[in-house]
Amino acid sequence: MATTADTPSPRATGPAGNPVRRVRDVVPADLWDKQVGLLMRDHPYDSVMAARVLGQGYAYLLTAMSHRGEGLGLVPGKLVDIGVHTVILDTVAYAELCEKFNGGQFLHHVPEVDMKNDGSVLKTADIVAADGWEVDLPLWTDAADCGPCHPGNDAH
Repeated sequence: MATTADTPSPRATGPAGNPVRRVRDVVPADLWDKQVGLLMRDHPYDSVMAARVLGQGYAYLLTAMSHRGEGLGLVPGKLVDIGVHTVILDTVAYAELCEKFNGGQFLHHVPEVDMKNDGSVLKTADIVAADGWEVDLPLWTDAADCGPCHPGNDAH
């Protein structure tokens, strides 16, 4: 079952039975609405799909920020990456996100040309879930040719 920003997923608790953290509790409502609108403008998404993609983009970025310096090789996959790009291209809001959740350090975007098929996308989804974020798994299963981000550094 797919989730929306306001509907709990079938996975209502995180590791050890802890409640799942929701991105909507972190992102101001006006910014959320703006970025959902940008996704709808730029992609063939309705508001439900746009919210799903955006939510997973934020969950990925917040997880990457919380694991800064660990060299985990986190990658979002194609659909989640669309949400990531929506967040990072809104540069003022993205800089504020980095200030608040990444110790003031900018989380850079370092794309690679070659795609890889090494399981890193689903591994990343597992780490996002382990960090307590709600994971909309259908958005992560496009992993056959994903992971174009530079591995092993503090970047997306």
